[in-house]
Amino acid sequence: MAAPGGTLNCEDFSMFQETLKVMRTLDDRIVHALNTTVPTVSFSGKVDASQTCKELYESLLEAHLSRDKAIKACITETSAVVAQLREERAKDRDNLSIIKQLRKEQTKLKLMSSELNVEEVVKDRTLKVFIERCRIHFTPPKNK
Repeated sequence: MAAPGGTLNCEDFSMFQETLKVMRTLDDRIVHALNTTVPTVSFSGKVDASQTCKELYESLLEAHLSRDKAIKACITETSAVVAQLREERAKDRDNLSIIKQLRKEQTKLKLMSSELNVEEVVKDRTLKVFIERCRIHFTPPKNK
């Protein structure tokens, strides 16, 4: 499954997706996290909402960066496998097992690349909800 460093099993695409699903838990539960950590107006004196929002934002950024890094590492690894299989196919054009394996790896590479698009959607949705709820207490820095 997911290692603490956010590494993914790049060989098995279903495991790759399952690990990403686990890594996206914070994003999937952002509304719950905000409801339980950011106080409403009536409770605003009891909790430091600015600090809470800042900590939540930092954990979101860390999660986004680790997933992005892990996905790109798998894309790089799979791209290398595809390149190697292309070289093998060039040497032996009639080997059906190499052709079949190449197609399988190319498909996996396309699916992994599409996960980068999914990641952008997840990130945008999460940050939109975060900003709606925390904009009064914390303004994220403008690095992008």
